[in-house]
Amino acid sequence: MPNVIVVGTQWGDEGKGKLVDLLTERAQLIIRFQGGNNAGHTLKVAGQKFIFHLIPSGILHQDKLCLIGNGVVVDPEVLITEMNKLESQGYPLSPARFLISERAHMIMPYHKGIDLAREKKKGNKAIGTTGRGIGPCYEDKAARVGIRVVDFLNPQLLREMLERNLEEKNFILSKLYGEDPIDLESVYKKCLGFAEVLRPFAANVSLVIAEALEQGKNLLLEGAQGTFLDIDHGTYPYVTSSNPVAGAVTAGAGLGPRHVDRVLGVVKAYTTRVGGGPFVTELSDDVGIWIQEKGAEFGSTTGRPRRCGWLDAVVLRDAVRLNSLSDLAVTKLDVLTGLPKIKICTGYRYRDPIMGSVRADLAIVGECVPCYEEFDGWQEDISSARTWNDLPAAAKLYLSAIEMFTGVKLSIVSVAAEREATIILRDVFTS
Repeated sequence: MPNVIVVGTQWGDEGKGKLVDLLTERAQLIIRFQGGNNAGHTLKVAGQKFIFHLIPSGILHQDKLCLIGNGVVVDPEVLITEMNKLESQGYPLSPARFLISERAHMIMPYHKGIDLAREKKKGNKAIGTTGRGIGPCYEDKAARVGIRVVDFLNPQLLREMLERNLEEKNFILSKLYGEDPIDLESVYKKCLGFAEVLRPFAANVSLVIAEALEQGKNLLLEGAQGTFLDIDHGTYPYVTSSNPVAGAVTAGAGLGPRHVDRVLGVVKAYTTRVGGGPFVTELSDDVGIWIQEKGAEFGSTTGRPRRCGWLDAVVLRDAVRLNSLSDLAVTKLDVLTGLPKIKICTGYRYRDPIMGSVRADLAIVGECVPCYEEFDGWQEDISSARTWNDLPAAAKLYLSAIEMFTGVKLSIVSVAAEREATIILRDVFTS
């Protein structure tokens, strides 16, 4: 059976967690390949609410192996808290079900301190980081001074690296940002405790994946955030510090590109984004507020309200190209129920020319005006729909328009938050 990547096609928050949970039934290994705990998945299963920041949502299936790849940056305290919460909800973890790459980098207290101090200093020019230390951790990884899981588990090496790094980080915190320095001894002691909890879960994830492929097992690979938060291809600098696009899976999980068969792009039935940056289809009126409230558009990681707007096909077409999408999944279609009219942005007007892709120059993007195609809305409750024919004619027309504008076949439609509130049109695990 094919190996499938699940990616976000917008600015994150598209509902990838539900899709991963749903598709896990058809996979043996579920792998997170990039990002950190600045992302969040919220699921409702059997009446219980689960919020994930690092662990793949496939962990709710007891017979699956979930992996955190080397491309992820891991906050040990957040991870252990998440592990403990899952155990309290009846999902205890063991190395037979969950492993962390020994090459993944660890988020340390000084990363979070610098992240927050940097945003504070920028004032109204802040980019909207979550302050979780993600960017500074990736900076240290690129600078070759990062602490990997394998280093974290070596007490002597860990202390040496903390001493060296804190000399620089405390200088930055105190002299540049006017913040209190971080105490070595308290950080070291806390890290030793975290290390003993995580030690049994550390592994060569790339090798685990290779052995699974040799045994004929199939993979479900998930990224965090969305295509337009990609540090190379997104609306820079209003982006994350890693690559959420499908191509990053090879480096972030440690497998070659020939092992990827299908790429499922997840698109919310409208558009949202968090933080700063241009947003061509943003709605600042009552409709935008209505979508925000009905869609519960508040971050599962930070609680911040998300900016809401109409579906942007310009963004989606770029996501199709950047990820080589083979399939589409539309989520939160039910949120649009009750609107008399619904719009899709099909192009950007910049002065006179019409643009069909997102420009790198954000000054230009900020001046763009959306070109809309309007559709009739529907009033019927669609949350119990389980087949295409259960949907109102207007909803089917809207979905067909998304297929037409993107050129990618629709495989899944989500009509409510629960796992079962899903219409399967095509099996993405069929070759």
